[in-house]
Amino acid sequence: MDAAFLVTAFATLFVVIDPIGLTPVFIALTQGATGAHRRVLALRACAIAAAILLLFTFFGEAVLGFIGISMSAFRIAGGILLFITALDMLFERRSKRREDKAGEDGALPDPSVFPIAIPLIAGPGAIATMILLAGQTTDALGIAAVIGVMLSVVAMVLLLFLTAGLIERALGHTGIVVVTRLLGMLLAALSVQFVIDGVRHIAVSG
Repeated sequence: MDAAFLVTAFATLFVVIDPIGLTPVFIALTQGATGAHRRVLALRACAIAAAILLLFTFFGEAVLGFIGISMSAFRIAGGILLFITALDMLFERRSKRREDKAGEDGALPDPSVFPIAIPLIAGPGAIATMILLAGQTTDALGIAAVIGVMLSVVAMVLLLFLTAGLIERALGHTGIVVVTRLLGMLLAALSVQFVIDGVRHIAVSG
């Protein structure tokens, strides 16, 4: 296996998934959670994201094509859902729902599947990257190498997520509020970019 290909694959996935950038988002989405609950969320989110990326490594666009969904439509849908999450972060609706839910049955929030696993970790960009990387190799060793690279990046995401408690304590309540608002704006912009990319691809291919 070409070492340059592995380096390129790792760099591409690292940039697309962005473990460092996801960490403050994880902190904002799990604000107020206990350390144990946060660890469970981190493990679940990374496991689900890895499973999804693994699925697309083997089956690629055939999975979406089977149910009649294009990658462009997937990008647009992910962008819309992410925009809703961004609004929640900007206007504290997520915090209010968390308090209401806790008051009803004491249940803790679970953003591990959405939006952490999908579309933040295993988003359209990461899925498309896995499809492209898998398409560049034809043997079993190459596919195994691509999977290994993906798992190493997801492991880095998990490692940073597990340090969320330390980062949260360092920022304090005011710092978390500021970061949450800022990330809400960034997530809103990212979601719009997902939609724009999807629409642009449809326009070009159509």
